Amino acid sequence: MSHEKPVLLFDGVCNLCNSVVQFAIKRDRAQRFRFAALQSEAGQALLAQFHIPTESFETFVLVERERYFTKSTAALRVAKGLGHLWPLAYTAIIIPKPLRDLVYDIIAKNRYRWFGKKDQCMVPTPDLSDRFL
Repeated sequence: MSHEKPVLLFDGVCNLCNSVVQFAIKRDRAQRFRFAALQSEAGQALLAQFHIPTESFETFVLVERERYFTKSTAALRVAKGLGHLWPLAYTAIIIPKPLRDLVYDIIAKNRYRWFGKKDQCMVPTPDLSDRFL
């Protein structure tokens, strides 16, 4: 499975993750990114393609052609692809990955407690359905 546009895989029941996706959609005026819940059929297929565990939803996964990125690197690469000043956030890539991912892991571990969780994955509105796999 290969995709022309980068695909952001996210935890479809996580309120924080859904907010990040909505944030990205609003700022991705060039419609560079597509999206899929990690729990969805498309998300599970992409995880399997890259030999990423299909039962763990602790990280964003950004698929760019035949490569994938996780955790803070995925988040920063998404920021780099957004409009306005958001690409400046990518300069944080100079922070050592273990430190960036430590912060990411703390947020990921507490995201349901801090931001809540839905009973089911987000369903895109009809005008956004072409952005989702």
